[in-house]
Amino acid sequence: MSMRRRAKEKQPDLWIATQDLARTPGHVFYDRLNAVLAEAKFDEFVEQLCRPLYATSMGRPSIPPGVYMRMLLVGFFEGLDSERGIAWRCADSLSLRQFLGFDLSQQTPEHSSLSRIRQRLSVEIHQEVFTLVLKVLAEKGLLRGRTIGVDATTLEANAALRSIVRRDDGTNYQDFLVSLAKKSGIKTPTREDLAKLDKDRPKKGSNDDWKHPHDPDAKITKMKDGRTHLAHKAEHAVDMESGAVLGVTVLDATLGDSATLKRTIETTVNNVLAVHRDPRVGHKLSEHGLTEWVADKGYHSNETMEMVAKCGMRSYVSEPRRGQRQWHGRELARQGTYSNRRRLTTKRGRRLMRRRGELNERSFAHCLETGGMRRVHLRGHTNILKRYLIHVAGFNLGLAMRQLLRVGTPRGLSGRFAALMASLFGLLIAVGHALDLRARFDKAFSILTPGHALIASAGPGATLSTGC
Repeated sequence: MSMRRRAKEKQPDLWIATQDLARTPGHVFYDRLNAVLAEAKFDEFVEQLCRPLYATSMGRPSIPPGVYMRMLLVGFFEGLDSERGIAWRCADSLSLRQFLGFDLSQQTPEHSSLSRIRQRLSVEIHQEVFTLVLKVLAEKGLLRGRTIGVDATTLEANAALRSIVRRDDGTNYQDFLVSLAKKSGIKTPTREDLAKLDKDRPKKGSNDDWKHPHDPDAKITKMKDGRTHLAHKAEHAVDMESGAVLGVTVLDATLGDSATLKRTIETTVNNVLAVHRDPRVGHKLSEHGLTEWVADKGYHSNETMEMVAKCGMRSYVSEPRRGQRQWHGRELARQGTYSNRRRLTTKRGRRLMRRRGELNERSFAHCLETGGMRRVHLRGHTNILKRYLIHVAGFNLGLAMRQLLRVGTPRGLSGRFAALMASLFGLLIAVGHALDLRARFDKAFSILTPGHALIASAGPGATLSTGC
């Protein structure tokens, strides 16, 4: 076989026939995902939602809303954290072009177009798309909605601590330290003087005094890995039977878990009720929907226990050690606390607590770590929530795809092939070791005396012709 050389730069042809364009068989995962979306009439539903926001006949044709939503889904399935990365990946991949409905002669949307459409579409439209995906799960029997597990995590904001300014006069951090040094008697403070002054100053990172000029919603807080950073708080409500995320909220990172639980419950209840009202899938939900809530000890408070008791829900919330309680007339909180404490000691309570840690952390790992949303590239809770809703909707669609293909992401499909090849390679190595071991035994037997060799070759229980 002769060696070919890589073609050097040449002038492209002026005309090229469509039958000469490069073709791709497509990706199995994205082909099946398109079939699932087509079965749910995804494009028709999204276009109907967005129709009032677009002109009927004036202006140039826009990017189809279904393409915009699909590109955000690609962000989850491919683990891309920014809209710029999503736009580049969709333009570069033939399989993703086919998933979006573009051929080689068409230009895929740029990241600026994604940003413009995101600003135009409201949070309610993204929420409706999230609810549509929940209906797809319910239709496939992956949604029950009886027992809900709640947990929260932090999202690293698109803002740096060195850029924060004072809330009162807008002074940046460096100028503020210089003014403090001059007030203390240092006329020309050095970098070492400022560092020493900043180290000894108490409460130097208070959110009451400082903010980011371009992202006021970002709050100074401690991340899960121990770093102090500007961040947001994301909270998930997960179906404890299937692992589907039923509700998503993005709030201030400084708010406690017990303070954000009510809003997450309200969002989850609205989503489940929207699925229940659909006559096609409503009957597939549990008759005792939204009756059990599971959470860790950060959500335990008198207000939480009172809310659970008023709504008639069953709570499985870990109780921190507080010593002897003094209720002072809060009979409803006492009743809810004692009932919750009794349920935690049962076998079901212990099983649900283990299940909550598994399913909630799994949703965070898929959406934030492998999904690429641990650090957001958007600013403001509204913008982040729009992207995050579709991102989590992609996670829910992954559950439906796992039912069809046994994998929830396209990378998981390639991972199964790699695991199969590794298993076959390991089997070949094991067979090779077995054959090598057999050869060693044969060599050892040949060294023995002829009588012993005959016995070894004849097997157990055999005797020589002499009768010995």
